[in-house]
Amino acid sequence: MTAGRIISKSISRADLRSMAEAQFGDWIKAVVDVSRGIMGVGGDLHAEEDGQDWIEFDSLINIRPGRGNRSRGVDDASARERIRALVESLVVGE
Repeated sequence: MTAGRIISKSISRADLRSMAEAQFGDWIKAVVDVSRGIMGVGGDLHAEEDGQDWIEFDSLINIRPGRGNRSRGVDDASARERIRALVESLVVGE
């Protein structure tokens, strides 16, 4: 199994694709820490699609009714936008 990486500076889609191929083919997991401006990668996020749909907002530990989140997804639109902006700033080109 390939070890994950903490990304605090840019990483190319080609590098993500290589990491994905070493693990699950075309999927790679990413965990985003918006407040610290970093992401950990290495698992189940589809990084091959174009447009905004290449980021999925799904988490098995995200169900937090006390914070208004009753699903596995990130329901808050502003939180999704902060996540998207961080990922797009860290993942560059091909």
